[in-house]
Amino acid sequence: MEFTTSNISLLITTLLFGLVAGLCFTWGNTVTPGIGQLDEMGYLQAFQKMNRSIENPLFFLVFMGSSLIGIAMVFMNRGITPTHFWLVTAAVAIYFVGVVLITVFGNVPLNQVLDKTDLINSSAQQLASLREKFEQPWNQFHRIRVVSATISFTLLLIAGIGK
Repeated sequence: MEFTTSNISLLITTLLFGLVAGLCFTWGNTVTPGIGQLDEMGYLQAFQKMNRSIENPLFFLVFMGSSLIGIAMVFMNRGITPTHFWLVTAAVAIYFVGVVLITVFGNVPLNQVLDKTDLINSSAQQLASLREKFEQPWNQFHRIRVVSATISFTLLLIAGIGK
């Protein structure tokens, strides 16, 4: 394999998309079902703490860096074959819409509502209501992210194999 800018950018983007796909899969396959078995207070506290801990520089670098590098890669790779170009473009578009935009406009607003809630001083009824408004929509948005991240990663793998 030749180490061209095109190949290196494809490798980095594939790695970053793979990390996000793995995170989304793991979160949806183990974390949310596991904490879903907790009572309202336990569930909401666990989710609140996980949301706060995931907001760290490394996560943001991988999550947002993958989008930026992916978009740059589309423009840097115009000289590749049309098939590879469209595979990469589709991967980046699906990732941006199905992972980034869903996160920003779906999951994050729900996370912010949860983060601003004083769980300790909430009544049992308030906790039940918050969980009802949070859990199902959050999980539905997340399922979109799992599928989108997995498809995007797969398209990049196909583009890389065919090079």
